[in-house]
Amino acid sequence: MEDINIKITDRDGVTHEIVAPTDMAMNLMEVVRSYELAPEGTIGICGGMAMCASCQCYVLSETELPEMGDDEEAMLSEAFDVKDNSRLGCQIQMTPEMEGLEVELAPES
Repeated sequence: MEDINIKITDRDGVTHEIVAPTDMAMNLMEVVRSYELAPEGTIGICGGMAMCASCQCYVLSETELPEMGDDEEAMLSEAFDVKDNSRLGCQIQMTPEMEGLEVELAPES
C-alpha cells in the first residue's frame, strides 16, 4: 500500500494536509468527502460522473495530471468560477503520481 501526501484548501480558505490512499481506487472528490472538507451535499452531487461540477477545484501545484476527457471539458465549459487551472476532482484518481498535489476547492455554485 502506498499513501500519498496532498494539500486541499477548503472553501473557507483552510489548507489541510491529507494522506490519501492509492490502493482504493479513490478520486480527489471522494477524498474530500471522506475527510469531510466540504459540507455534505455540496460536493460530488452527481456521484463522480463529471455531470455537475460540484467538485471543481483549482490545481495549485505543478503536478502532472491526466489529460482532460471530453465529459470533463464539457462540464467545465458550463460551470461557474472556472479558471485556467480548473479540474473536476472526480476525474483525478489518487495514484502515486499525484504525490504533492495541491488544490483549492472552487466556490460552491
